[in-house]
Amino acid sequence: MIRVLLAEDQALVRGALSALLSLEGDLDVVGAAADGEAAWAGVLSLRPDVLVTDIEMPRLSGLDLAARVARDAPGTRVVIVTTFARGGYLRRALDVGARGYLLKDAPAAELAAAIRQVHAGGRAVDPQLAAEAWGERDPLTERERQVLREAEGGASTAAIAAALGLSEGTVRNYLSEAIGKLGAETRVEAARAAREKGWL
Repeated sequence: MIRVLLAEDQALVRGALSALLSLEGDLDVVGAAADGEAAWAGVLSLRPDVLVTDIEMPRLSGLDLAARVARDAPGTRVVIVTTFARGGYLRRALDVGARGYLLKDAPAAELAAAIRQVHAGGRAVDPQLAAEAWGERDPLTERERQVLREAEGGASTAAIAAALGLSEGTVRNYLSEAIGKLGAETRVEAARAAREKGWL
């Protein structure tokens, strides 16, 4: 049996995934979590073979969760199931150690097959997204991404500096670099462009 832990903040989707996967004779859904931190606690206590997680979740994103699992619980493999059909998200997911990336509108049989493939040591990635992901490279550094995330909500340079432990001049430099790389006019426009590409 392949032991599976689900991480999905929408109760209806979480329940549907659990019910569908439980119909598979070789898959055992050992737990389900509504946020990233609860999922991490589940990984530590249940030691599942495969963690199936969304990207956007409260308390800890699916990408941060995948990175933590790869670093601290390498016996668990990660499959991301999301609505984000963006190459940038796929690249980041693979970069942090996810072994699978599927869209939520994929058939249940495809998810079950992906779990088996990842459990066996392979990868399972939506082929159309894979082609898109390698078409355009994310130009942002991790620090530029952090600064843009803060700016996206309308934070001032001083507030961003305080939140990230940087000087205001350094924040201005990161913002300027990111705006230039994205061909944007303003920090908000740059954040929006990066978000649309899946780079934030």
